[in-house]
Amino acid sequence: MSKDRNVALAKLFMRFPILGRVWSKFARVPTSNDVPWTPVRKPLGRTRVCLITTAGLHLIGDKPFNMTDADGDPTYRIIPATARQQELTITHDYYDHRDADHDFNIVFPLERMRELTAAGYLGGLTSKHFSFMGHIGGRHVEALQHEVLPGLLQELTAEAPDLVFLTPA
Repeated sequence: MSKDRNVALAKLFMRFPILGRVWSKFARVPTSNDVPWTPVRKPLGRTRVCLITTAGLHLIGDKPFNMTDADGDPTYRIIPATARQQELTITHDYYDHRDADHDFNIVFPLERMRELTAAGYLGGLTSKHFSFMGHIGGRHVEALQHEVLPGLLQELTAEAPDLVFLTPA
């Protein structure tokens, strides 16, 4: 599928959400039955949280996600826990992020998590959080599964979160 076709479909689905719902019923999406699930056993007030998003969010100075490749960009960007709204941007052509451009907490609730931590509802945040583009297909699925995700898992192991909070976009 070409990038122009992907962008056109994304715009069509944004304008007519029912079409996106119908398309999703028939889309071929890779699945897995071996995704581990670990329930949270600590009280939230002692839990360290890591955010991961598929919103295409990144620091302004970071390399933008590749929007010229019709199969997407399987890489991720690191967002420090100290990042502020004015330091972030979104590189993603396949969803309407106009509202998120004004308040990134819609797709990446880092400020809300800091507030919950300050109020004692959460035990803390990891020093690093992670962002993907969220549109990854074709030849990049293998790279994502076998090259990129193992690197992310190493990063997560080093951060040692008690909970990972995924925000799709």
